[in-house]
Amino acid sequence: MKHMLVVLGVLVWFGNVHQVYAQADSQVAPTPLELSIQTSHKADFGTESISYTADVSSLILNNGKGEAYAEAVVFSYIGESDTNNRPVTFVFNGGPGSASTWLHMGLMGPVRVRVPSNAEDPGLPPFRVEHNPEALLDVTDLVFIDPVGTGFSRLVGVGKPEDVYGLEEDAQSVAQIVREWIRRQGRWNAPVFLAGESFGTTRAAAMLPYLQNGPEPIRVSGVIMVSQAMDYTGSTPANDNYIAYATYLPSLAATAWYHGQLDEKNESLEAFLDEVRAFTTREYLPALFKGRYLQKEEFERIAAKLSEYTAVDASYFRKSNLRILTGRFAKELLRNSGEIVGRLDSRYRAHDLDTMAESPRFDASSAAISAAYSSAFRDYMRRTLTVDLDRPYYSSGPDVGENWVYDRSTGYREPAYVNTAPKLADAMARNPALKVMVASGYYDLITPFFDAEYTIARHGIDFSRVDMKYYEAGHMMYVHEPAFISLSADMRKFITAILEQ
Repeated sequence: MKHMLVVLGVLVWFGNVHQVYAQADSQVAPTPLELSIQTSHKADFGTESISYTADVSSLILNNGKGEAYAEAVVFSYIGESDTNNRPVTFVFNGGPGSASTWLHMGLMGPVRVRVPSNAEDPGLPPFRVEHNPEALLDVTDLVFIDPVGTGFSRLVGVGKPEDVYGLEEDAQSVAQIVREWIRRQGRWNAPVFLAGESFGTTRAAAMLPYLQNGPEPIRVSGVIMVSQAMDYTGSTPANDNYIAYATYLPSLAATAWYHGQLDEKNESLEAFLDEVRAFTTREYLPALFKGRYLQKEEFERIAAKLSEYTAVDASYFRKSNLRILTGRFAKELLRNSGEIVGRLDSRYRAHDLDTMAESPRFDASSAAISAAYSSAFRDYMRRTLTVDLDRPYYSSGPDVGENWVYDRSTGYREPAYVNTAPKLADAMARNPALKVMVASGYYDLITPFFDAEYTIARHGIDFSRVDMKYYEAGHMMYVHEPAFISLSADMRKFITAILEQ
């Protein structure tokens, strides 16, 4: 498509491009005056030509006493419309502690950075940034949220780490960002969608009570979950977590299949994974459950099957009591060639200097693409959105991980295990029109696709209102071009179907 871009820079920051402080009380962090940087654009999305405003603006969050505790800076793309009822989708990534850079520049923003679709290293800058005709601006406005401590969003005023850096605190503050954006824009009667990735799906489920309940209820029309992570039981590889050995096995098998390490098979990947799913639920899980009660001949048969599906020698499984942690698999699969496979996306491979190590020293996929997303987004902010602030933009918030506590009522940094799926089930019971789309990558070794099935099938979630989608890619499946096209089309179809009902 022909891309036409018109940029009209409008800076409204009380006459100064530098930080301006509303107070200088030495007892609290200064509270900045509100920011709004607007540019006007026009481009083709879907089958339409859309004029839209890009607005990089701040929202000051107040506590129950009316005191400012945080400043949230969001990136909004608002299409021209003669009504205040145009749908709006609020987008965020995960972490916890990640800004929305990945979904912004990889999938849903009006421009995207291109990295090789075949999981090869993207090389050196300049990285290729191009118009994204698959962005959803033809059907919904887009608001990319950087939670407090990420992007340009910061604690201010009386704000303290314990106010935001926890599961419930994060859900409450991000829900407040959504509500305050709606208040400022006067969009109370617009259809609202949430789109989260990874921990962003944990957050989306946890946010629903804060949005749909209370004195100013906002009914959510749909939730898009990219690489879902609601119940951590099935996405936490640990020595004593036998559920995760089962939920990860199909992803390990898919990885071995992708890298050509298995014997020749005539079936498709989907058919092969159906076979692995059946083995996992009917034989592997019961074998793990039996433990030392497992008979020797059955033990040997399970070890042989695990070797057949993962390309890891059966002797490994005999020594490890039929188990392999995901990090060890990432090292073991290609150990003979001195290579490791990625965790975020196991299609990626890299040479590891220590060939005898138990696990990889780094994630091959993250090492390949992180700089491309970071550099491209900062360049796009400055050149296209005219954003040039005198503070760093944190793709990963340095204070978040240091101060994060999942459950402050117990003091544990991560109880065993985090689970927000019941909140989704409750929200769907209270809102019988709420629908969910779950997008999973076969080569994701962080949030395995079989765990998505395991999670959605339990906790009382209305499965009839959940649309499960699969892609031959990893955690950020949109780095693979065919998956990017399919995922974009699936999201557009999901939103459109809800709007037309």
